[in-house]
Amino acid sequence: MRGADLLIQTLAKAGVTKIFSLSGNQIMPVYDACIDAKIEIIHTRHEAAAIFMADAWAQLTGEVGIAMITAAPGFANGMGPLFTARLSESPVILLSGDSPISQDGKGAFQELDQVSISAPLTKASWRARSAANLGNDIARAIRTATSGRPGPVHIALPFDVVEDKIDDVSLPSENAFKRETQQATKRDLEQIRTLVEQAEKPLILTGPLLNKTRAGQLINELEQSLDAPVITMESPRGLKDPALGSFAEALMQADLILNLGKVVDFTLGFGNTSVCSPSCKWLLVDPDADMRDRAFLNLGSRLVKTIAADTRSVARALIENGSRATDRAEWRQHTAELISKRTTNTDKLVEGKISPAALCEAVQRQIEKSENSLAICDGGEFGQWAQAGTNAKDRLINGISGAIGGCLCYAVGAKKARPDASIFALMGDGTVGFHFAEFETAARENTPFVVIIGNDECWNAEHQIQLRNYGPDRLIGCQLSGARYDKAAIGLGCHGEYVTELADLDAALERAVSSGKPACVNVEIAGLPAPAGSGH
Repeated sequence: MRGADLLIQTLAKAGVTKIFSLSGNQIMPVYDACIDAKIEIIHTRHEAAAIFMADAWAQLTGEVGIAMITAAPGFANGMGPLFTARLSESPVILLSGDSPISQDGKGAFQELDQVSISAPLTKASWRARSAANLGNDIARAIRTATSGRPGPVHIALPFDVVEDKIDDVSLPSENAFKRETQQATKRDLEQIRTLVEQAEKPLILTGPLLNKTRAGQLINELEQSLDAPVITMESPRGLKDPALGSFAEALMQADLILNLGKVVDFTLGFGNTSVCSPSCKWLLVDPDADMRDRAFLNLGSRLVKTIAADTRSVARALIENGSRATDRAEWRQHTAELISKRTTNTDKLVEGKISPAALCEAVQRQIEKSENSLAICDGGEFGQWAQAGTNAKDRLINGISGAIGGCLCYAVGAKKARPDASIFALMGDGTVGFHFAEFETAARENTPFVVIIGNDECWNAEHQIQLRNYGPDRLIGCQLSGARYDKAAIGLGCHGEYVTELADLDAALERAVSSGKPACVNVEIAGLPAPAGSGH
């Protein structure tokens, strides 16, 4: 048995069936080991794409997403998505090839201290040292990635470690993979319930881990149990997230905020009294000591209690304890109405071009035809239009990191995770350029979905900044061409549609859905500023 065989057999025992990967010299033994273990490799066109796909898989299945890339330049290509996965709280394990330990310091091919680079972007990062210990390395990585606040873990795999021959080694036990859960005490839970019960206008905030796509009915049950609105915040635009409408007004009116894992950071205006009442009390449940310290730094004495515990287990415990005699139906309805407010331009056409709102309305009509729909939204201005104007059964966005470009990769990973879902990936013409070659991956892997490009021939988010801050005569570096992305997608084996007239839009989307292929619907739109919530 080689180290590579032990590694892959351990992943298989943990339930891993797919690895998102781009091949390279140092990881070929691991590829070879996947054959006997019957683990599928989804082979991508860029290393970053593999990590984005693993991120989508992790979010939509609740399992670890496994990405595997080669050493040095290949490894470096993957760093951006690690940052995104960390802030999206996604349990991703990155396996990277590495130069042999036996050649350390000699100038080996692609020798690089990868661990020092990935450490700030991950929950844990280390270099495997022994072939016989690779099973334990994998078990530790899975346990770390899924415990507490989930996030990515990186293991560098030296070539001689995966190639080394070892005697048969026992695989880790089932318990070695299990997520470690820190429970709240009964006293803590009772105090939470008492404080929420006594409040007139409480709010419950969650981070990405407890969004409706990942937590399902847990959110609705929690809202019913505590008789308080539950709001997930996972956008880099924070209180200005257009999907949250005028939620900022509710935050200012709240007298108690129960924070279940939502980081108190820029997305919450740092908790300053400009965004919430100075008399509002805060409760924080968070397994991460650094995030508890950050909350105290930003909130000071307004933070009346912190609890070091797993947010999912606390939410379930609060639900299981049953509801109390409160009646806040009016407050919950008021908050829901504020969130539903949209400050959008609802014109169908603007200066003869299809408006972003009209495009989103057309996509929504397609979404509503499917009982199992997933909307993936990515990008700057058009990405915000998509988040505000579409409402699928489940949603996946680019997350708090604000990174763009992963949408097409997310769609491939999502289709692998949910093969029966109707997937609509909405992105701008800037975003689609990052990983356009993954259309070929999608066609090769037979993962049909519909990509909708809101094409305003511009990096519109930055263009709007220039207009606001410097004026129309100081525009530079943000223009794009009217490139025929639809034709390029056809050339990569996909279905393509090009739309310039509103009257043609619904039929084009219908054909894309019916094509049975990955489809690219390239729609010329007016470059309008994105809608925005009413936050500060």
